[in-house]
This record gives sequence, structure tokens and C-alpha cells, in this order.
Amino acid sequence: MRKGIITFLLVCVLTTVIGPKGARAASHQAVKVYIDGELLETEAPIELIDSTTYVPLRAVSQKLGQVSVGWDGATQTAYVAKPDLNISVKIGAQYIEANGRYIYVPSGCKLIEGYTLVPVRALAKAFGAAVDWDGETNSVYITSGSGTILPGDLFYRSDEVYWLSRIIYAESGHEPLKGQIAVGNVVLNRVASKSFPDTIYGVIFDRRYGTTQFTPVATGTIHNTPSEMSVIAAKLCLEGYNVVGNSMFFLNPKIASSKWFDTNLTMTAIIGNHAFYS
Repeated sequence: MRKGIITFLLVCVLTTVIGPKGARAASHQAVKVYIDGELLETEAPIELIDSTTYVPLRAVSQKLGQVSVGWDGATQTAYVAKPDLNISVKIGAQYIEANGRYIYVPSGCKLIEGYTLVPVRALAKAFGAAVDWDGETNSVYITSGSGTILPGDLFYRSDEVYWLSRIIYAESGHEPLKGQIAVGNVVLNRVASKSFPDTIYGVIFDRRYGTTQFTPVATGTIHNTPSEMSVIAAKLCLEGYNVVGNSMFFLNPKIASSKWFDTNLTMTAIIGNHAFYS
């Protein structure tokens, strides 16, 4: 009887130690990642988060190029570097910085089991690689490209960043990143519309209807120096990331009347303190 009890307890201990590890290893294979046709073999987790495949930064980067990978524990930031590419990934941040460009990560960069995880498409964009998804086999296929992401100083126009970041900061500087992107989206949607001027500066300072379109122009706060986050939001908008669709109007219902908006427009989203309309 005593021997039977000992055997039972031993089995329980082994199940406790091995069971979760085995289950975890199986979950790593829930999504398979192939790089240039070769299955990625890694001890790091591969996670499906908010319908997005997160892959280990180090393992994938090393397969895509001869890179060095570093970690700054004080700032919780991982770095990937090679002659034509520098990537910075801060845990919790909603973006990846690559060659001075900003790639949106809505669910944030993750630290899981000691590994830095990022969305596969975001990382592939930095490396100039292509990504395909096979839903039948839950497999991601990454194909190396001919070059890495174009540097920010060649991609962004300084005047566009200058004015877009200032209107974002003046209108939504205290909002979370998504809320700041949303305001920038409205400005760029107007630029693309035939009903408004075709430049960011023109949209911000538009007076065709007898008055300014944005309060910060009237108050002068449009000229305030934007925060670093507002500059990043502006660059994310210029990258094409959009969180409010074709919205071209917004207001804060707490301080402005929405009767005309509600009567004549369609509300598309509420983000932070702002309601957005098309």
C-alpha cells in the first residue's frame, strides 16, 4: 500500500513538471512558421494574439539575415542590427522602429517566457520580406526580399511630419496613441478628398468656409512643439495605418455640441475623448 501511494505521488509530480511543458510545446506548434521554405525550429513561443501571429524576434531575425541582437534590461528594449537595418523593439510599445520608420503594433510588443515577440508581418516589413498565410494548415510563410525597409529620412517628408504632428498634439496630445493616430487619419482623409485642400498644411489652415476648421489654429496652439508620441503618431499615419476608416470629422462631445454632426453625419468610432464621423 505504501509503495502504491509513493508511486501515485511520483506520477503526480511528473505530471506537474512535464505536463505543462509538453502542453506549452504543443501550443508552440499551433502556428508553424516557414522561412524561405524551411520550418522554423525554436524553443521560443509562437503565439496567436488578437488574430495576429507573434513570432520570436531573435529566431526570425537570425534566419532572415546575418544580424546581431541585443537587449537593454533597463529600458526593456531589444535591438536587431545589420549594415542596412536597425530595429528597436520596446516591450509594451505599440510600434516597432526600423531604420527610423514606424510600424504599428496595435496589441503591443510582448515579452513572453523571456522572449521578445512581435507580429510576423511587422517584422517582415522591416526586413523587406513577404508573408503568406495558409489557414488550412495554420502556417505562416515568410519569403526574403531583395532589401530592407527604406530609411525614414528618405520616406517621410519633413514638412508633412512637422504639421501633422502639431495638429495631432494640439488636438489629442493627452490621448493614447490610437486616439492620436485617429486625429491624424482625419487630416489625411481630408487631404485625399476633393472637398478639401490637397496638402496637410492646406487642410489644417483651411478657411474656405469662413472660419478655421480646427480650434488650435484659432487659439495658436497649433504652433506648440509636439510630444515624441505625437511625432510617432504622425509617422504611423504617413505609413498608412488607419483606425477610423474614411472619417473626416471629429469632436469631443464633452465640450462641443454634436447635434449637427449626429443629424448630418454618420458616427464611425469613439476613441478616447473623441467621436469620429464620416
